[in-house]
Amino acid sequence: MTSTPIPAERSRTFDRRSLAAEIQRRFGAAPSPGGRTGAEAWFTLPHPGVLASTCEFLVHEAGYLFAGLIVEERDEWSLRYLFLNTHSGWAHLVLTLPLACPRLPSISAQVHGADWYEREAEDLFGLEFEAHPRLGDFVLHDQVWQEGIAPMRKAFNASQTHFEKRPQEDWRPTLVVQDPGAFAMPVGPVYEGGIGESVHFLLETVGEDVVRAVPRLFYNYRGVEKIAEGQPADDVLLLAERFSARSAFAHSLGFCQAVEQVVGCEVPRRGFQLRVVLAELERLRHHAGTIEGICRSTALSVSEAHAAIVEEELLRASCRFAGHRFLFGLNTPGGLRRDFTREDCNDLLQAVDSASMRFQRLENRLRLTSSFLDRLEDVGPVTPASAHDLSLVGPVARASGVSRDLRHVCPYSGYERYHLSIPCEQEGDGYARLRVLFSEARTSAELIHQAVESLEAGEVRADAPVRAGAAAGWVEAPAGGSVHWVRLGTEGRVERYRILSPSFRNFHGLHVAAEEFAFQDFPIILATFGLSAAECDR
Repeated sequence: MTSTPIPAERSRTFDRRSLAAEIQRRFGAAPSPGGRTGAEAWFTLPHPGVLASTCEFLVHEAGYLFAGLIVEERDEWSLRYLFLNTHSGWAHLVLTLPLACPRLPSISAQVHGADWYEREAEDLFGLEFEAHPRLGDFVLHDQVWQEGIAPMRKAFNASQTHFEKRPQEDWRPTLVVQDPGAFAMPVGPVYEGGIGESVHFLLETVGEDVVRAVPRLFYNYRGVEKIAEGQPADDVLLLAERFSARSAFAHSLGFCQAVEQVVGCEVPRRGFQLRVVLAELERLRHHAGTIEGICRSTALSVSEAHAAIVEEELLRASCRFAGHRFLFGLNTPGGLRRDFTREDCNDLLQAVDSASMRFQRLENRLRLTSSFLDRLEDVGPVTPASAHDLSLVGPVARASGVSRDLRHVCPYSGYERYHLSIPCEQEGDGYARLRVLFSEARTSAELIHQAVESLEAGEVRADAPVRAGAAAGWVEAPAGGSVHWVRLGTEGRVERYRILSPSFRNFHGLHVAAEEFAFQDFPIILATFGLSAAECDR
């Protein structure tokens, strides 16, 4: 295993100034005002014709990772393509189009990680991405939703019913494998993977091995981003922390940091420190649940129970410490809603230490269980090239040599003040992903100790006055990097809220690990990814 420092990019290294000069020289994209931190650079593209080549340059020459697409409908279309680099931070490419001409080139051929984002934008906004190989029937399933309603458009009336729950009897999935003897095995959407979420997998095969694996999500699409429009920021915060309970604190933190950037609010030092404590407590509990799922997938019932006990201990510790098992109601723009006493913190440290000891015993047991290792080693590998190409994030990416972690690359909440090791494996298989989870759990426990032992006196919250503007807030959620984009109007109401969740990106890359392996390996591979359908059904 390797740790910090993060491996250097194999491509050219640009700082913000040299990147701006290169992009302007080659593509005519001028730096634009924006980016409220030193980790961001914004560029306005002169016309759609340079979009694909600029994105290709950032990913394949400058070593950036594609991080998502943000679409806004204002006086014109605004499409914001986000990229992240270990050395230079964030790059925003902004392309504007007339509202009457919602057509632009697809970049999915050059940047494969953009595939699902373009399909999502086509379904929800009605944008047309020229030369994209497959649009439609994505978020809005053809069997249920009416064609062409574009629910994220400003003119869409969310108070009316726009779908029919009558299945189209002639609907058939799009199949690729056409060899003699080929068949498609449907799994789900009622799928028992340890959590009550709806997701369908179509596994195509000519024998026992999966040739093609396609996840189909959005059975519980809730329109969180649409509901947020016109709402006060405090009400939207409730949406941010509740669309995926497993990572509630991380997502509420990302939203709050975006609002804080807009209004220019400085969180007190003690508020930063306690945010670190709570974020790492959530990560520790999240990883315990993921490891529990891995043990369940391999039928190790004793180890599954062991991991479940760790998760339950951490949930109870969270409730005693913060008043809620999933850490709801703590974050607010400007800091935290409540403070914690030294006694509270000491009790939490005891619970964390107890869970860490149980974790260590479980890791030692699994490491010496040959039947367990046989199900994980060399199963479901994702190469570093594929992880970068598909923009994978979090433990899944770090198990495949892509060691970006937003706590290190673009520190927030004072993470730069702590010693933070970033576990990184190269094999990219199920066992590598498991090792990263255990290593990150140890790191989270250490960070909780560091933050508690360095707690300073003072307030935990500052005033966050209303101000119009837009900004991105980012956070390394337990499953990987997450970005929350918030645009506020003059009255403090949210005009646009956009969530770029880690599971959306990692679901897109699942097929790389699942294909060319037997059916019986699929549940194990899926468990090692630690995915959340709720992070997609937002």
